[in-house]
Amino acid sequence: MRKLQDRRWRDKLGLFAVEGEDLVEAGLAAGLEPEDLLVAGADVSAKLLASVSTLPHPPRRIAVFRRDDLPRLDVSSTPPAGLALWHVGDPGNLGTIVRAADGLGPAFVALSAGCADPTGPKTLRASMGALFRVPLGRFDDAPGRRVGLVARGGEPLHAVDLSGPVTFVLGAEREGIPESVLAACDVRASIALEPGAESLNVALAAAIALYELRTRH
Repeated sequence: MRKLQDRRWRDKLGLFAVEGEDLVEAGLAAGLEPEDLLVAGADVSAKLLASVSTLPHPPRRIAVFRRDDLPRLDVSSTPPAGLALWHVGDPGNLGTIVRAADGLGPAFVALSAGCADPTGPKTLRASMGALFRVPLGRFDDAPGRRVGLVARGGEPLHAVDLSGPVTFVLGAEREGIPESVLAACDVRASIALEPGAESLNVALAAAIALYELRTRH
């Protein structure tokens, strides 16, 4: 359990730990079979379980799941909408984006190298269990018409043609999307902001884009 707090071990073993009754239940409800399931007072002492937890309040249950059992992006049955993330390294933002894809979808999330680990503890908590329902894939595999979301200078989002399969491309808040990635997008779009406003949080921008698409349908 302690090793799975380290991304290198999660990568090596193909496993990740889920802490807390609500998240564990979300994984089980999605049909994932745990490699291990520890319950305080039954399988292990509450004190020992607390010693391997990353939570401020010790959980009653910790489960270990296989990464390969999570939903995967499948071109033959992919949702008609998605989010392709370029170097979004903040786990809280990534978890919130996955949660938005679940609530405002159905939508998939495609990740480039340099993104946060979707199975990391902070991402899992921010996703509120949505990770078990949202298909994940590689950035380059995201299908559909690509709409690059830029802070300014793009076509107003409300005026962009969003018919057919659409993938919104978003970058990290400071660096944004590099020109080489934007060049591969079909259109550049911007969310209208109040004068003087710098930009939006990437997770908020993702949610607004999905909501705009949802209202069209």
